[in-house]
Amino acid sequence: MVKKGKKNRGRGGKNLLRNNILSIFTADPLRVFNYKQVSARLTIKDKAGRDLVNTILAELLKEEALEELRPGKLRLNASWAKEERHFSNTISGIVDMKNTGKAYIIPENDSDDIFIAPNNTYHALHGDLVKVQLFPKRKDRKPEGRIVEIISRAKEQYVGIVEISKKFAFLIADSRNMPVDIFIPLESLKGARNGQKVVARITEWPEHSKNPFGEITDVLGKPGEHNVEMQSILAEHDFPLGFPANVEKEAEGIPGKIPDGEYKKRKDFRNVWTITIDPADAKDFDDALSLKKLKSGNWEVGVHIADVSYYVKPGTQLDEEGYKRATSVYLVDRVIPMLPEKLSNNVCSLRANEDKLCFSAVFELDKNAKLINQWFGRTVINSDRRFDYEEVQQIIEKGKGEYADEIGVLHGLASKLRDERFKKGSINFATQEVKFKLDEDGTPISVYIKEQKESNRLIEDFMLLANKKVAEFIGKKRAQQKPKTFIYRVHDTPSPEKLNTFIQFLGKLGYSLKISSQESLAKSFNDLFKQIAGKGEENMIETIAIRTMAKAEYSTDNIGHYGLAFQYYSHFTSPIRRYPDLMTHRLLEHYLEGGSSVSKQVYEDKCVHCSLMERSAIGAERESIKYKQAEFLLDKIGQEFEGLISGVSKWGIYVEIIGNKCEGMVRLQDLEDDFYYLDEDNYQVIGSRYGQQYKLGDQVRIKVKKIDLQRKQMDFGIV
Repeated sequence: MVKKGKKNRGRGGKNLLRNNILSIFTADPLRVFNYKQVSARLTIKDKAGRDLVNTILAELLKEEALEELRPGKLRLNASWAKEERHFSNTISGIVDMKNTGKAYIIPENDSDDIFIAPNNTYHALHGDLVKVQLFPKRKDRKPEGRIVEIISRAKEQYVGIVEISKKFAFLIADSRNMPVDIFIPLESLKGARNGQKVVARITEWPEHSKNPFGEITDVLGKPGEHNVEMQSILAEHDFPLGFPANVEKEAEGIPGKIPDGEYKKRKDFRNVWTITIDPADAKDFDDALSLKKLKSGNWEVGVHIADVSYYVKPGTQLDEEGYKRATSVYLVDRVIPMLPEKLSNNVCSLRANEDKLCFSAVFELDKNAKLINQWFGRTVINSDRRFDYEEVQQIIEKGKGEYADEIGVLHGLASKLRDERFKKGSINFATQEVKFKLDEDGTPISVYIKEQKESNRLIEDFMLLANKKVAEFIGKKRAQQKPKTFIYRVHDTPSPEKLNTFIQFLGKLGYSLKISSQESLAKSFNDLFKQIAGKGEENMIETIAIRTMAKAEYSTDNIGHYGLAFQYYSHFTSPIRRYPDLMTHRLLEHYLEGGSSVSKQVYEDKCVHCSLMERSAIGAERESIKYKQAEFLLDKIGQEFEGLISGVSKWGIYVEIIGNKCEGMVRLQDLEDDFYYLDEDNYQVIGSRYGQQYKLGDQVRIKVKKIDLQRKQMDFGIV
């Protein structure tokens, strides 16, 4: 029996002690303690202190926070723990779940990660936003806690293999972050057969059940088939596999012909020379460029963007579906559009020799690409020619071909805009795309790297100009006027800690960065990229440089775009494939017509959603590339390749094959010549006996050992 002790400490001290006592029980909810054991855990040795512990235990017992199994032996009351949510020492964060069942919480306030033991995860899953009760800090230990509330689930559906027995079935999830299987009653199989790949959703998770209960929503087919695996990747990232029938029906009801009255409301550019430049396999043409020589000798350049907002109205099913998706997804072999094909590839797409409705940013530039005038508004265009990047690149390089003079002028103006941007502190991150040549069954025949060339940059520089000037037009504060709510594409400055770590690392390799100002730092970055071009450490340094940077996202709070060195920047140029651009068009039209500022909170919530969906799309795109790279190497086991060390960990060395960027792991346990350990500070592993080093950026020769297609894992060995 718990005895009452003396109340000899202040209310504040008692509350703190109460929380610490509760933390002992919640840290080990199945264990039984007496007041002496609790006192010992708290290093309380004096009689008065132990009496107070006894008093608090009696109060907690009375409140039913604890239960008494036998006299003096107490344990956390599970039903109270489930209901109790108001701890003073709580923090919110995102779950980083491991397949062992343990988890780490990434706090929203960017403090240290919090360790969660498997028995304290409260049915949370990877990516969930949760509330965590912190345990008392122990010396030289990571912060620990227990999840007390699931604020929001990260995923609605799970992809995996269904295993069916006589009385029940389980979904074995593909995700390595899923620590449990999903129990599927036989009546919820939706016709799935044993061993098939399926999509399931969790319907409930009973309190004392180890496994969640679910139902199958889609049967994808046989694992390993090209289409099945691509659909699996989409479903795993919560993208729908098709458009609902009501959305398709609404899209089909949109007329392709432009009403006669609409022409009168718009500026007519149909007689101005206009072209589109896109990838050879593109079907959704968002943007077009027009060019006209003015009497002054200056150039009028029109950046014409598909007027999706004319066709997709707020409150429609089309708009709701577009917002839900927020972005088109570009997998290796297919595009999953944000809008149905009737709109994305037909009505809105700026196809050549067809009248098309646009929202345009029109600029008057002098011969040095200095901005003289600008105009924003609705237009109608008729593109003279559809070019792909390769065609335009040939014209730029050779100086001849169809419309060579006009393309030469656009190229010259774009080059001057680019030079000015770099002069003002824009960072020139080199981008490489992994591309595949597939056979008719979707099997990769070859993998190659596609680099940005002058034709890509020509389009990019005019799109950057339009995005920047639209954001300035709305966002710049005018005399005695408060800036109106708008959607910005923002990119924060790198954290000083990450930047300092990167600078120290560069110093070990003989490189340096100047950080006295943004301009000097950007120039240092660009000079660094030139210095490392073609060297063994190029890939390593570029990778770490990108990791040093913050992630770009959408926000109504304008903090500028650090990487581009723009004080104002938005996304205006791709409304067929990005929902934020569609919102930007609507807001720009609203403000051009004299509308008052819209709700900041409503649009901030939309920005957060679009940023999250963008990251999901990037994840799906990377996974489809990883899958096809693994499939490409499937028949090359035993073959040797040259590679660069792209990462190191305590488990092994990551190596990226030169020429196709297929990345696999050389496990340290497979390096039989020595016992290797990780030197984390210097991005290398070192042999303890002979001192052999494998450092990030080193060139090595590898042999393909094993390919796990389901897990998209490639195992290599050092030759």
